[in-house]
Amino acid sequence: MQTPAAITPEAPTAIHNPLLTQQWLDLCFIHWAVEPDAVAKLLPDGVAPDTHDGVTYVGLVAFRMHRVGWLRLPGVPYLGSFPETNVRLYSVDAHGRRGVVFRSMDASRLIPVVMGRVGFRLPYLWSRMSVRSAGDTVAYTSSRRWPGPRGASSRITVRAGERIEEPTELEHFLTARWGMHNAFFGGSAYLPNHHPRWPLYRAELLTCEENLVAAAGLPAPSGDPVSVLYSPGVPVRLGRPARPAGIPTP
Repeated sequence: MQTPAAITPEAPTAIHNPLLTQQWLDLCFIHWAVEPDAVAKLLPDGVAPDTHDGVTYVGLVAFRMHRVGWLRLPGVPYLGSFPETNVRLYSVDAHGRRGVVFRSMDASRLIPVVMGRVGFRLPYLWSRMSVRSAGDTVAYTSSRRWPGPRGASSRITVRAGERIEEPTELEHFLTARWGMHNAFFGGSAYLPNHHPRWPLYRAELLTCEENLVAAAGLPAPSGDPVSVLYSPGVPVRLGRPARPAGIPTP
């Protein structure tokens, strides 16, 4: 296994011919520490937990997906714009590529949910959701519809604080992730992404009532999160999936 790639606040490579374009807006990043052994079996084959000072993390990330578009086509205004809340883990493969693994991806548009499940084998779930802003506070809600478990839900409210001029090593580790590992048509694949450096803000967690983490097969968080961040968002390009050997798929 190669040494994990350096964590860089800027994307290491450009994506000139994106598979997908989109914007991620009004993001809230909430993280709890977890032992690597507790999540290792939940990752795709060939992928191990990525760690910072011997610890890995589970992330609960709520945001607005905006104007998803295929290739270089304009983003779709309705079907391509919707709230989303993800439960994710941190991963590294044998080639040293760092990324995330999604355990659940709640979204409020049924057609994108079905496309994500069928086309990319992603754990998308159809939920009733909202994202509402009032001044410096943002409230996110979700209630799962299909395929379940029914009753999986979240209610999160954060208040954005001061901008972080120089994020800590941990804050870079949790946010500067330039790809996704996923089980893909009988194997594992790596889907790279590219976007500008995150604009990050300290955030106060006013409300966090959720059972999405436990519904995703992870230990329910105990205690306060170790990190709460907010970002107004970034434009994003997603590249084509690459097999673990680094060979692009057709």
